[in-house]
Amino acid sequence: MSLQQVSVERGFESWRGVARRLLGAGVRPDEVVWREASAEQGMLPGLAGVENAPAVNSRQVVPAEFLRLAKTVTLHRDGERWPLLYRVLWRIVHGERHLLDISVDDDVHALLVMEKRVRFDRHKMTAFVRFREVQGEAGSHYVAWYRPDHLIVRATAPFFAKRFATLRWSILTPDECAHWDGEALSFTAGVPASEAPGADDLEDLWRTYYGNIFNPARIKIGAMKKEMPTRFWDLLPETQDIPDLIRDAPARVKLMVARQPRDFPGAGEFVPLSATLEDLREAACACQGCPLHRAATQTVFGEGPASADAMVIGEQPGDQEDLVGRPFVGPAGQLFVETLARVGVDRGSLYVTNTVKHFKFEPRGKRRIHSKPNSREISACMPWLMSEIEIVKPRFILCLGATAGQAMLGPEFRMTRGRGVVHRTLRFAPWLMATYHPSALLRIPDARMRQTASEQFEADLRLFGAALSGN
Repeated sequence: MSLQQVSVERGFESWRGVARRLLGAGVRPDEVVWREASAEQGMLPGLAGVENAPAVNSRQVVPAEFLRLAKTVTLHRDGERWPLLYRVLWRIVHGERHLLDISVDDDVHALLVMEKRVRFDRHKMTAFVRFREVQGEAGSHYVAWYRPDHLIVRATAPFFAKRFATLRWSILTPDECAHWDGEALSFTAGVPASEAPGADDLEDLWRTYYGNIFNPARIKIGAMKKEMPTRFWDLLPETQDIPDLIRDAPARVKLMVARQPRDFPGAGEFVPLSATLEDLREAACACQGCPLHRAATQTVFGEGPASADAMVIGEQPGDQEDLVGRPFVGPAGQLFVETLARVGVDRGSLYVTNTVKHFKFEPRGKRRIHSKPNSREISACMPWLMSEIEIVKPRFILCLGATAGQAMLGPEFRMTRGRGVVHRTLRFAPWLMATYHPSALLRIPDARMRQTASEQFEADLRLFGAALSGN
């Protein structure tokens, strides 16, 4: 077996172009040796054998979810991302259409881990970049130094351009530097930390602000170092104040308890106005509208096309969803996807979300047991779901479980008499139906009852599929 050596520049577009040519030429993953090269080096000679091969039209054969995942994974620094992406792509194109729904698959798991680490790195960059003011002939220019773990500068720079649109700023990193002149972004080669400016008056202002928002009631040193790793501390002026803030914490806690409101603040104050789904997803990571965010690993927001005809709403993330960060990837999600496939519905065409975005559970030893969210927690989280519905504007809504059914149809909804009934609504969608949550099917102990409920569930999904296809 002769190996095909190819070279790819950093970035999704370069990898996609090479991968499409390899697919068109029928080159298997184990026949490719990937190399990462600079733009000046170009492709290694081995690509010459397939450069004229017809490219596979990825829009026709590759799920949009894979392309979204690949765009993030290509920002990872590990060179193994290139063969891993091509291997998963090859498997999807050659018969494993729903591969991404199998989160326990070794390749899929590796991709999801890379994606999570890139998203985490981008989140840290938006949180830990600190600008310092530099005076020049053209006026104030704000400069920051940062060390990203992955190749995220170009992907994350638009966040700062949007947030600091009226300022002229630069973010210096070892990989490359981002610059905003008030109108457009530009990028230059990376620089060492010695190029960054020293302290300024802004640091004192920021330290005052940080001292005011510091929450002494939630001091957990281990968790704090996890969220604010010590390798970032030399970038953050507020870290020098942390010992004093911790020492004064007991007195501040007593004052906070005396002033604490009784009701949950709700998610409303965290939901951005005039947002896209991506804006909502990023904002939801910081939601503290109810206590559920304290124990959950992460926010699990909805996913799927913003133009989807149909939206599926569940109750809340489960244990696996909380760890992976995606809805419906655990055992219940796999049952749901398998049933969808039997009735001819592609999960990738649906927008899938939950009524509550954080996992609520009770610890039992090393296990985390699902606990149903109460009415106050559901109410606190509803602004996220309402915003998703407003953006997607689905024509069809499928509610999985009583919690989602009651959120859409009111507290009087009961699964025993409301399952499988099609409702015509003006507020949410022209067509709305509720059925069992797949996790409920998995918990039915009696085999005969479980079989009956499973048949009803599949019949409801078949009706849902027929409505989507117009039959």
